[in-house]
Amino acid sequence: QVQLVESGGGWVQTGGSLRLSCAASGRTVSAYAMAWFRQGPGKEREFVASISSDGGNTDYADSIEGRFTISRDNARNTVYLQMSSLNPEDTAVYHCARRAVSGVVVPTRSEYVYTVWGQGTRVTVSS
Repeated sequence: QVQLVESGGGWVQTGGSLRLSCAASGRTVSAYAMAWFRQGPGKEREFVASISSDGGNTDYADSIEGRFTISRDNARNTVYLQMSSLNPEDTAVYHCARRAVSGVVVPTRSEYVYTVWGQGTRVTVSS
């Protein structure tokens, strides 16, 4: 059974940066596409970014493109989200997730194809 544990969240001022990590344990996630989602206060959970199993393909939500970078280190079984130019709209709990199916998959922003989720790490951006 794979478990995902996020870390790196915290409090930051507008314009600041944070780097989130998602460490997998129990089983390797190297064969799976991974993604980050977030849920802000009073909001629905939304897609942030995804990365293919080999790291060669990435996808970003329009609201964050150019400010966030998703990456992975399969040797460390870890996925990262580098966030910069943060603003209060980025305040949320950030979750990483693993696709249900391994290998090459069609990129999607739908949360329903991700079946393994971490508990999340909270990011608070103050103005």
